[in-house]
Amino acid sequence: MHLLAERLTEWLREQAAERGARGYVVGLSGGIDSAVTAVLCKRACPDSVLGVIMPCYSNPQDAEDARLVARTFDIPFKEIVLDGPYALLVRLLTGEDCNVEKKDLSIINIKPRLRMITLYFYASRLQYLVAGTGNRSELTVGYFTKYGDGGVDLLPIGNLVKRQVYELAEYLGIPRRIIEKPPSAGLWVGQNDEAEMGITYQELDEFILTGKADDRVREVVKCLAAKNAHKKQMPALPPF
Repeated sequence: MHLLAERLTEWLREQAAERGARGYVVGLSGGIDSAVTAVLCKRACPDSVLGVIMPCYSNPQDAEDARLVARTFDIPFKEIVLDGPYALLVRLLTGEDCNVEKKDLSIINIKPRLRMITLYFYASRLQYLVAGTGNRSELTVGYFTKYGDGGVDLLPIGNLVKRQVYELAEYLGIPRRIIEKPPSAGLWVGQNDEAEMGITYQELDEFILTGKADDRVREVVKCLAAKNAHKKQMPALPPF
């Protein structure tokens, strides 16, 4: 893990230099992916990284975990509560008051898109790049929001499956309670990645790395990848 951490750190330094950026802005969600990404950015640009905590009708524990990461690794951060803008947009678009219990993705995906807007505000102000937190497992099945958490400048852990992210987190000294919490995109209180995908990260990682999986897992991965393929493609152009 030492070599991997060093190579990713150096890659981040090179990316910032090549793009003329001063540093990195990272969304701190309180989860393991954002923690690892933020710490790598801090290692690459010790004086030029900003964490942004963006609760939006979220579990208060997530913001507390995000603050824990920032304080543990001395990462400057801002906390922007997005409840108001989210509720206003929901009201404007649907004519209804915000119902945090309603699991309608057309509405819920406003949350990560508001977060993307917030991150790019600070990136523009500071001349930083937005470092995304997606990993290879999520990218394989398209488990992210288009123009939300998928709207970033680069993906430092995008070549690592989830198990490798955990291994890197151990090496970097990410707080234990963050390593042990169930993976969640934080789209609603109690949301769980594995329950939503229909397979575990262990099953998904095994299939990605070895091609081994039972028929159920293969079918789930195939269906998710096909359904979400558009998220990884540039906008289509006419062939003439």
